[in-house]
Amino acid sequence: MATMFSVYLIVSTFAFNYGVALPKLADVRWGDARAFGWIMATTGIGNLAGALLTARLKIVSMRWFVSNIALLGMSGIGLAFAPNLLVAFLWSVPLGLGGAAMIASGNAISQQESPPDMRGRLLALTAVAFLGSTPIGGPITGLIADHISPEWSLAYGGVITLICAAVTALAWR
Repeated sequence: MATMFSVYLIVSTFAFNYGVALPKLADVRWGDARAFGWIMATTGIGNLAGALLTARLKIVSMRWFVSNIALLGMSGIGLAFAPNLLVAFLWSVPLGLGGAAMIASGNAISQQESPPDMRGRLLALTAVAFLGSTPIGGPITGLIADHISPEWSLAYGGVITLICAAVTALAWR
């Protein structure tokens, strides 16, 4: 469970700040504020797909969890460097899918693996890690967008998330 908590903490701190990075990226790279709205809409389509795909599983495996962490990281990097809006749409769907499936599968695994009398406490702790670390990563993402580039403000989270996926895969072998 410590690994799960660490994954939630790291991924939510760095990967789930695309709401901070995308407005500037959409404005600079893809034209205007409407592009941001469309990107978020296509990300939402991926969110729905990720939640539904995870919900259909009877037992959620670590393989599914780690695969979706990797998908989230790769999609973040791909979206960051998308040359046009169409390619950005194509990357935003798996970004949403990987994010929602990671959250849903992490919650399912926490419930599967924890003792019944500890489930509520562990899920609450996971929620605190997930939601509470985002305000730490948001300012970091904004600084990267302002001082390095809008592309890297999204891509750095993807790189960290891919490293997290690799470490998690090795830890659970």
